Amino acid sequence: MLYKEVCLENYTNLPQAILNGANRIELCDNLAVGGTTVSKGVMGEAIKYTHEKNIPLVILVRARGGNFVYNDIELKIMEADILEAQAVGADAVCIGALTADDQIDYEAMETLIAAAGGMELVFNMAFDQLSLPAQKEAIDWAVEQGFSRILTHGGSSDTPIEGNFEHLKELIAYADGRITILPGGKITAQNAQAVADALNVKAVHGTKIL
Repeated sequence: MLYKEVCLENYTNLPQAILNGANRIELCDNLAVGGTTVSKGVMGEAIKYTHEKNIPLVILVRARGGNFVYNDIELKIMEADILEAQAVGADAVCIGALTADDQIDYEAMETLIAAAGGMELVFNMAFDQLSLPAQKEAIDWAVEQGFSRILTHGGSSDTPIEGNFEHLKELIAYADGRITILPGGKITAQNAQAVADALNVKAVHGTKIL
């Protein structure tokens, strides 16, 4: 049975997604810019509903669209959002921060990890901005930091995921079961099972996988 993590914008379609078979929800706002953090009110109601249905909820923590290079004020905003997610009972937070030269911003990430205080951690698609050697280093680092999974398209967001299979296979092989590599982006209800079969994974992520 394929495990489907559905990425939803706001609360609107959340009940229907669960009714249609979502196994886990990643909640965000502003999908047109790649997703930002939902409001405190949306977060609270979504967590209440998903937990009534025994469905885990992941909160995307991202101060704005655009790149993943954040200044101190943006980091404070995201830190506050993580604390709020923890306070209202979110199951996980999805985070990612880079330096201007497309490396992991370790200092920023450590700040966000500390705010999470032991919550489940997911590395977001900032991962896709890294070079392959840097991605392998990121996998090692994420394992050390206790991340449960890395969300990745395996290439540029405008490419079909089928064109990234070899890259994704290399990442999955390198991770070697130490951390979940979760394929996402351009996965639909029509190709989800084929993607999972091609990559030999048990879970996929997307906005249109139901």
